[in-house]
Amino acid sequence: MSVVQLVRHGEVAEVILSRPEKHNAVIPETLTELIRIGKALRRDRDLRAVIIRGDGPSFCSGLDIPSFMREPRHILRHFLRPLWRSTNNFQEVAWVWRRLPVPVIAVLHGRCYGAGMQLALAADFRLATPDCELSVMEARWGLIPDMSGTVSLRELMPMDQAKWLAMTAEVFDARRGQTLGLITATHADPLAAAHAMAATLCERSPDSVAATKFLLQRTWTASEFKAFLLERCYQLPLLFGGNQRIAVKRVQGDAKTPFLPRRVQR
Repeated sequence: MSVVQLVRHGEVAEVILSRPEKHNAVIPETLTELIRIGKALRRDRDLRAVIIRGDGPSFCSGLDIPSFMREPRHILRHFLRPLWRSTNNFQEVAWVWRRLPVPVIAVLHGRCYGAGMQLALAADFRLATPDCELSVMEARWGLIPDMSGTVSLRELMPMDQAKWLAMTAEVFDARRGQTLGLITATHADPLAAAHAMAATLCERSPDSVAATKFLLQRTWTASEFKAFLLERCYQLPLLFGGNQRIAVKRVQGDAKTPFLPRRVQR
């Protein structure tokens, strides 16, 4: 069985890490499968939301270090950056979800360590059980967070707090993660909450949702000049798009009019 499963629920896709006996620790095949699925979903114009979760007792306990150490060539192959991308595979396994023009919701439980933490941080929202254990675990192995975590952390929390977590590999629960800005909300049943969140997002124009995601990602640390420019660049096509007219009809009470397939891709 594949180490990553894809299950479709209408307009919502579930991406499921499927090594439950190993707490979904990441092996080379996990990197390959997550990137492949992410790229395929990016081309699906009928997709409205993605939920990433883990099968079994944990979301993801991090890299399966022994599996990579047994085959050092895997480390080199995934560490080298393709010429056409700004990321290597270790980074792309998280960053591919930032490239998706739909909201991505990570559902966390059990352990969320290291690679799992960085994968979760690349999602747009993180819902967790209150007792979920979180850690930027790389320091335990004498390493740094190098799977896109530096960008995600700087967007979500102060530098001193990020330094502490990355230097110490402290393990903390989701309640504290929420106070730090790393967890969106805690729920006894975060998967049910994720599907409810996805349903709410599906009620909005897919073009508006996609444009909002990319606009905020590109302007969060940008200058005012660039932010205002990007606001205009994203808004103009929306003003003349079919889904904006449908959104107006829905506000006026015509809730049965379906949205058109998404146009905004980046």
